[in-house]
Amino acid sequence: MHDALPNLRHLRAFCEAERQKSISRAADAVFLSQPAVTQAIAKLEKTFGVGLLERVGAGVSPTGAGSAYANRVRRALAVIESGIAEALRIGGARSLRQARDLLALLTTTQLRAFVAVGTTNNFTLAARLVGSSQPAVHRSTRELEAVLEVALFEKTTRGIVLTRAGQVLWQQLKLAFAELHQGMAEVKSSGGLAQGSIVVGCMPLARHFVMPDTLVQFCSQYPAVDIQFIESPYPDLLHGLRHGEIDFLVGALRYPPPVDDILQESLFASALCIVAGSQHPLARVERPLSLADLAAYPWVLPPSGTPTRDRFERLIAGVPGGRRFGLIESSSQILVRGLLKGSERLTLISRQQVQYEVDMGDLVILDFELGDNLREIGLTFRSDWQPTRVQLEFLELLRWVAAGAARPMQPPFHQYGRCA
Repeated sequence: MHDALPNLRHLRAFCEAERQKSISRAADAVFLSQPAVTQAIAKLEKTFGVGLLERVGAGVSPTGAGSAYANRVRRALAVIESGIAEALRIGGARSLRQARDLLALLTTTQLRAFVAVGTTNNFTLAARLVGSSQPAVHRSTRELEAVLEVALFEKTTRGIVLTRAGQVLWQQLKLAFAELHQGMAEVKSSGGLAQGSIVVGCMPLARHFVMPDTLVQFCSQYPAVDIQFIESPYPDLLHGLRHGEIDFLVGALRYPPPVDDILQESLFASALCIVAGSQHPLARVERPLSLADLAAYPWVLPPSGTPTRDRFERLIAGVPGGRRFGLIESSSQILVRGLLKGSERLTLISRQQVQYEVDMGDLVILDFELGDNLREIGLTFRSDWQPTRVQLEFLELLRWVAAGAARPMQPPFHQYGRCA
């Protein structure tokens, strides 16, 4: 799990001080004393090593880092409030309090414990995740349920699972935590050295075609930025994206989009082709191949539901009886290449993914007219995602690489200075 997040009450105090430009008015809004608000802001500034607010006359004014962080905190608090409201609605809460009032009663410790239990479905594992004890985690989650007056967990034969209300709140809290960590990265980058992290859900073609060049150029300019690639089936990547565990996806786009809370951006079109090993009998046929030719051999293909597999199903529908022999399903490009070179299997794949092996003479592209053989490769985001400046730079460079353009290596962080 992410590192410990700041105290929720401190975040609310900081936001109010930034919004109202006054420590005293912020204190009244969050029901704290002025010294307590001042101390809360000082703790945040000490954590980041950067000033967030500065004295201006009788009030305060946000620094550049303070404005950026306040924006992230407000977004996170709004997401938490939305999650509370939805959990109350689904759970049939008896409380007449509004979500905003309830938010003021919650603590970061309670929320982190709840997210950990929702992630692991086990109090002991959750305690390890947050670096606490099992009784403390159990107590924190029960306190959260008591405040909301909504059941968030239920016991089943599989252990502890989230109720429908708990599931909604868990998802919103994951997004809120991701927002706060985005804010931390922006504040730390304001000191001159761009920092933070980028988590990319990467599908097969992107790993071979656009990502290596993008990484080489980006990392030479931003050596302090951590980049993580997650390679999983599309449903798992989409789940991670929607829960704030992944920043964006790169790979084949889905039409229509599978859910309504994502946005897709096309980068380029990739041509599909039918490929075999260089020693395959069809590689020696000196005429355009027919569907009957293709149906006579076994195939290795990506799983059902992927764009390439959907195209194959449309193709094979033209074969009488739709007969297929010995189908192997796999998303592993290493396995696919090994099977093609060592057997008489065929596959349907993007030309860019096998161009190297074709050039080396290990694989061949068969002479078959696919017709509708283009699939769009692009980016997938959460519809409400707001990237950090570092993430924007990565995306800009990725777009240039995908378009085949050479991008001058100039420092884009003009207000922060060049990263070295």
